[in-house]
Amino acid sequence: MAQFTLSRRFFVKKAVRHLTQAFWKGNVPAELLYIAYGAAQFTAYRTVNQLLQPFALPGTVDTFLSGAIAGAVATSLTYPLDLLRTRFAAQGIDRVYLNLRFSVVDIARTEGFKGFFRGLGPAVGQVVPYMGLFFSAYELLRPPLADLSLPFGSGDASAGIISGVLAKSGVFPLDLIRKRLQVQGPTRSRYAGGSIPIYKGVWATGRTIVSNEGFRGLYRGLGIGLLKSAPASAVTMWTYEHALKLL
Repeated sequence: MAQFTLSRRFFVKKAVRHLTQAFWKGNVPAELLYIAYGAAQFTAYRTVNQLLQPFALPGTVDTFLSGAIAGAVATSLTYPLDLLRTRFAAQGIDRVYLNLRFSVVDIARTEGFKGFFRGLGPAVGQVVPYMGLFFSAYELLRPPLADLSLPFGSGDASAGIISGVLAKSGVFPLDLIRKRLQVQGPTRSRYAGGSIPIYKGVWATGRTIVSNEGFRGLYRGLGIGLLKSAPASAVTMWTYEHALKLL
């Protein structure tokens, strides 16, 4: 009886540890991605915004172009980290990559340099309208929300939440296609229990998803995506605005 109790405790402890670790899969490349992406995005946004000033474009057009170009630049520069984050998160018990260093070496060896940019096309196609819509909505919403005198200057955060939800919902199908293309390649059958089909190209992937899962399949995971992007957008824009004031 004592041996059975010890064995049960061992398996319970192992299961809890595995479940806990599962929530943080891909966290290291994700943190590196957020830092690098944020730096590139806001640097590009401010630079493009200033370069467009002589053209005297309407405010909405100005912010849309600045956000779209900034998103494309940041995504292209940091895409390998985005790919690594997705692949680590998609791993199951059968781990494809043991650590970050091993993953870089393995992708370079089995897929070549292009392997680090698998799915870049839909990623840029998704981020251009996403960041354009996000910054346009943010700049429209921030002034009226700032006038409400919310605590801790949270008008910026509120504008970030609403803008993030609107932009994310608008381009989510492209985000889904991007992630499914990222886990293609020689190790595809080892992700998500081997349930990921073979996808080739953006439009072909979209057609396959609609054919197999229906139109709603293009929005699979939208709820979780919004739960993540809404607070992230709030913190990002609140920090950005307060950092500008300090500078």
